[in-house]
Amino acid sequence: MDTDIIISQLTEHFQEIVPLKEEEIALVIQKLEFIQLKKKEYLLREGQVSRHMRFIAQGSLYAYHIDEKGKENMTQLGIENWWINDLYSYLSELPSRMFIQANEDATIVQISKTNLELLYREIPAISEFWRLKMQSAYVTLQERTFEHSRVDAYTKYRNFVTSYRNIEQRFPQYMIASYLGITVEYLSYLRKKHLSDVS
Repeated sequence: MDTDIIISQLTEHFQEIVPLKEEEIALVIQKLEFIQLKKKEYLLREGQVSRHMRFIAQGSLYAYHIDEKGKENMTQLGIENWWINDLYSYLSELPSRMFIQANEDATIVQISKTNLELLYREIPAISEFWRLKMQSAYVTLQERTFEHSRVDAYTKYRNFVTSYRNIEQRFPQYMIASYLGITVEYLSYLRKKHLSDVS
């Protein structure tokens, strides 16, 4: 793990949204923690309270909950330069109702809630960054909720591959199918239909 490269990666990610001065970057770096995960290792388990914001520097992860029938239901898929978390648990400080697990070997950069709140006071731009990120997360959640009940499966799939061009090849088909709320067999049909439509 080359921490200098990862710090540069995270700094660029922040600066795509807000400007940061050199001294502010130095303050952020002091608050970072680095985690290495092997494939299938857990970042968060059901019942734990999420106390960090987590940035995927390398690899991919997925979040899911288990329903009353014991079935895994994918709620988030994440790759490099994305944040992954149980925001409900993080904001409410209640036990998580989901698992977050590595799909590939992964490097995570995390900032504890305590340290992030210190940064909010020390660096207004960091507070602005998270205000905009939370707004974006809320909009995405609303769109997904709307799609789930009102949009046909093919449109859902097409929107997914259009919005997240680099993600489909990184995850097993059953995870993509679960995320979209369809069967693996139907996903295969939709993929073939989409390839036919765009060719």
